[in-house]
Amino acid sequence: MVGQLRIYTINKGMMESWLKLFHELIAPKTLEFGMGIQSAWTDEENERFIWIRTYEDMEDLKKKEEEFYGSEWWKENMPTIRGHLARRQIEVIKPSA
Repeated sequence: MVGQLRIYTINKGMMESWLKLFHELIAPKTLEFGMGIQSAWTDEENERFIWIRTYEDMEDLKKKEEEFYGSEWWKENMPTIRGHLARRQIEVIKPSA
């Protein structure tokens, strides 16, 4: 298994809107495309949204991301999604054991 630690800085005043968007639209679509969601958090300042997306291996990650980001759904929804984000940090992570 591999994961992506995804840390998004949310535009000021948009966290409530982001959480609604994530839970009602992004998370279900992510799962529909076969990616896993291990967990999701907000930081204490309510400025950053942190989540872990999971895949079987690096080949699976590349394949599913190509499908997801190449989809008509992404093309239609990307401006709204990215409009909430001031910054994105994405790190590939692996289990320690």
